Amino acid sequence: MIDHLDGAVIPIGFDVPVEPLRRSAHFTGEPGCIAEARTFASLFLEQLRTEWCATIGARTDGAALLVVSELVTNADRHSNGPYILELEGTDESITVAVYDSSGTLPRIYPRDPERIGCHGLEIVQALARDILVERVPVGKCVRAVLSFDAG
Repeated sequence: MIDHLDGAVIPIGFDVPVEPLRRSAHFTGEPGCIAEARTFASLFLEQLRTEWCATIGARTDGAALLVVSELVTNADRHSNGPYILELEGTDESITVAVYDSSGTLPRIYPRDPERIGCHGLEIVQALARDILVERVPVGKCVRAVLSFDAG
C-alpha cells in the first residue's frame, strides 16, 4: 500500500516480509573458542536489540549465552574438527544452531543431580522452547530456540 503526501511516496504497512537477522561464525576448537562464541552471541543479541527493537530481558540474555556455551562446548569436546555457530533472531526469539563433524547424536539423560557431567543438553532443554538434533551431510546439527521475555 502506498500513500502520497505533497508529491512524496510514503509506504504504508509491511507489504514486504522481513527476514530474520542471521549470523554465523566458524571455530577451529583452539583454546578460547568457547569464550569467542559467547562474545559473538552477545554482540548478536545487541544487534537484535538495535535492529529489531527486541526486548530481551536479562534472564533470556543469560539463557541464550548459556545455551551457546553448552552447545559449543559439546561440539568442541565431541567432534574431530571445526564447528559452526549459527544464530538467527527476530524480536520474539533466537535460534542457536551448532554444526560439527561428529555423526554421533547427543543424548539427553534423565535428571540425576548425582551424575557428574553429561548435563549440557539437560540444561539446554530446560532453557529452550524447542530442541532439534539432526544428522547433516558433514556430521550433525543441534538447534535450540529460545523465546524472549520482557523482564
